[in-house]
Amino acid sequence: MVQLPAALKGQLRRPWILALLLVAAAAAALAWSRTRAVPVPVWTVRAASLTQSLAVSGRVVSENRVFVGSTITGRVAEVTRREGGTLGAGELIVRLEDAELAAALRQAEAGLASALARLASQRRLAAPVALQQLEQARANAAAAEREVQRTEQLLAQGFIGQARLDEVRRVAEVAQAAQRSAQVQQEANQSGTELLQAEARVTEARAALDFARARLAQTRITAPAESTVLARLVEPGQIVQPGTRLAELSVRGPVQLVALVDEKYLSRLTPGLVAGVVADAFPGGAFEARIASVAPLVDAQRGAVEVKFSLPAALPPPVVLKNDMTVSIEIVTGRRDKAIALPAEALRAGPAVLVVQDGRAALRPVSTGLHTLSALEVVQGLREGEQVVLDAAVVAGARVRAVERTAGGAAGEGLDVGPAMRGLGRD
Repeated sequence: MVQLPAALKGQLRRPWILALLLVAAAAAALAWSRTRAVPVPVWTVRAASLTQSLAVSGRVVSENRVFVGSTITGRVAEVTRREGGTLGAGELIVRLEDAELAAALRQAEAGLASALARLASQRRLAAPVALQQLEQARANAAAAEREVQRTEQLLAQGFIGQARLDEVRRVAEVAQAAQRSAQVQQEANQSGTELLQAEARVTEARAALDFARARLAQTRITAPAESTVLARLVEPGQIVQPGTRLAELSVRGPVQLVALVDEKYLSRLTPGLVAGVVADAFPGGAFEARIASVAPLVDAQRGAVEVKFSLPAALPPPVVLKNDMTVSIEIVTGRRDKAIALPAEALRAGPAVLVVQDGRAALRPVSTGLHTLSALEVVQGLREGEQVVLDAAVVAGARVRAVERTAGGAAGEGLDVGPAMRGLGRD
């Protein structure tokens, strides 16, 4: 054991000398730590294929999904199909009671027959009869006038009284009135007024018949095209009003996928983008779809936009899509065949990264492009072969010793930058 001089022991007992020694030891330790190179995980910059994708949940919908309803008030007499039943174009779905409307139709048919008969009579008989009536009225008026003249002569000779002359004059006035009426009737037949009225009555009767037929047809609700019954909404005996929904149909046609996507991704969504799809009911049957349309409006309550996807003509077996089936959709929003790709953990505020330069960590501003959850694209600021520090605890200026490592932490593995449905990174 080393023995210190008595004088030095005395000096060490002084507190200020001990504190000075401790500060000197700490300064020496700090200087040693700054000169010591710390091993840090790094990523060597290189070109790689990078795919940016967006994963959402969607559902299957028919492009033509409709509700059929009633346009009149009535009682349901018959419903022909249950849920899942198929219908041809024009095939009956629901029939309402029609006794009253059928009677109205028969009444309208009788009205038309009567109007047609009157028109035929007008064309064949009315004009000749009116002419004969006019000739007869003229003859009667002429005879009455001659009788007046003869009676006046008899009165002048004193053979009859004034009363007889007055009676004969009244008869003559009646005959003249009948002649004027026959003349008007004949003129009406000659000018076509009576014929036009008869034709108008026929037109009115035809319209009444068409209306009665239309009302009767409204008791039969039919399929607009080949379709499947999704929901049967009424039963026989039920009273329905105009607008009452009777059944929900899926009209035979192209099937679409619909998904609600957060509005913050709206700038990435354009028609024609490819998407990978997996139906939850058939997890092994992945297939592709394309964005058909993006809704022009954003749902204010959900902060989302509706996106529709078109499907290929044939789906891989055993996939069979049904209405409202849930599907997982991954939209490929960007792809680079050769991109300067980094693990997402390498990016720092700015944006910037730490690169290993002359044994120290140097801060380098960068410009980024595509992003996924696990990777990002650097479009400016880095070159292939440079080493980027992955450890967020390392600060700029620190001496470092690079230890090659991937984003997953296992040496020798590549960066995971592809689509999620192939087991890769995604948004």
